[in-house]
Amino acid sequence: MSQANDFGSTNPHALAVILEASETRSIIAATDIFDIKGILLWSRNQPVSANLQQRLMSRPLKQPIETSLKAEDGVSPQTLRAAVIGLIEGGGPLAPLLVPHGGALQRGAFSIRLHPVVQLLLSASQTARPTLFQHAIEAMAVAGALMSARSGGNEREIALAMSAGLLHDIGEIYTAPEFGEADAASSLDVETYRQLVVHPHVGQLLLRQLTDYPAELIRAVGEHHERLDGSGYPHRLKGAQISPMGCLLAVAEEALAALRQPGATLHHASVALRVVPHEFDDYLAGPFFDVARTLPAMAARRSLDDLHQRLARLDEALRTAPDRILATLPDPPGDTLRRTADLTLFLLQKLRDGWNESGLWSPASIGADDLAEAEEVQDALRVRLLEIGRMADWPPAVSPRLIRGTWTHCVRLWWLASIEFRLCRGFKTPSR
Repeated sequence: MSQANDFGSTNPHALAVILEASETRSIIAATDIFDIKGILLWSRNQPVSANLQQRLMSRPLKQPIETSLKAEDGVSPQTLRAAVIGLIEGGGPLAPLLVPHGGALQRGAFSIRLHPVVQLLLSASQTARPTLFQHAIEAMAVAGALMSARSGGNEREIALAMSAGLLHDIGEIYTAPEFGEADAASSLDVETYRQLVVHPHVGQLLLRQLTDYPAELIRAVGEHHERLDGSGYPHRLKGAQISPMGCLLAVAEEALAALRQPGATLHHASVALRVVPHEFDDYLAGPFFDVARTLPAMAARRSLDDLHQRLARLDEALRTAPDRILATLPDPPGDTLRRTADLTLFLLQKLRDGWNESGLWSPASIGADDLAEAEEVQDALRVRLLEIGRMADWPPAVSPRLIRGTWTHCVRLWWLASIEFRLCRGFKTPSR
């Protein structure tokens, strides 16, 4: 797979982010920009404008556009340090985790090296996709805090972890904004999942081909949605197949996903990291458990009767879904469809393991003192079930119909199986 094939053509979503940012930031051509035939499209030092879009689209370039532009007033180490200070002093849900490591995090942020390609994309996302940029800042700080807790303050390792956290979702810039992780929980269609599932791979390709960051960092970016039990994506890596830095990013990513919910605290992050056994490295996730124990207890949002009803619906979904999946398969299902069905059944079994270990199968054992945590475990399991449903195009677990029609379901399972084949063949930057 040649480097030119992956980023030789301009991705429309990345270009749209850059162009929107250029309306308020100084983004210029760092070099003359030529197409593959040697025709000059844009001159060096010329400011980026909307006219660039018409000249670039559908025209293979001699050099990737990402290496041909620069942000003169873009994100800097000073920007990153100020953002870390804001998280520490802002009193948000991450503050209790970050405060003990404040000095190390400020030093780490200031020492992050911003490759020109990365600086361009981060600067553009800060303006055009502020939610994505803020998530990168939070992941940077959390990854640094986890590494600080693990390494005892090794500044090189902390800076490397913070760099990986900052860049872990850089591949999202190459997808339409409505397919970002921040909106994933509320959008269950298969198109969302199709776009979302490849972003770790896109980010890894970008950093490998267009930057000179360490291999350890680049590998971790591609692994930040993998799980130790093999239930992650995009490659379903397992155990020692995932690097230590990849394991650290996976913990940070899952915790931040839990904190997206309104009113969430580190208690919610702690529950998300342990609701399904053996997904995450307990040692790396330990700081979340430790800090959560020092915080005021969670407050229940529902009554005990309401929780019992929700648990009964979740139990029904987990109990009947495997049989419904098997009932939709053709006979014979074929190797590809069979493997994909096995993956879906495996993911459901992991949820069942979490259900069994939580004790929620016995609602009578849940008292008023346990209500808030039991409620959060139920919510976390339901979110996981919805994530599996997105892959197979199911409706939400609370629906009376857990699986849609046989034909639709089998088509979606076939598509899910094709993801691995697509990634193994190589990636062309997606255009929707």
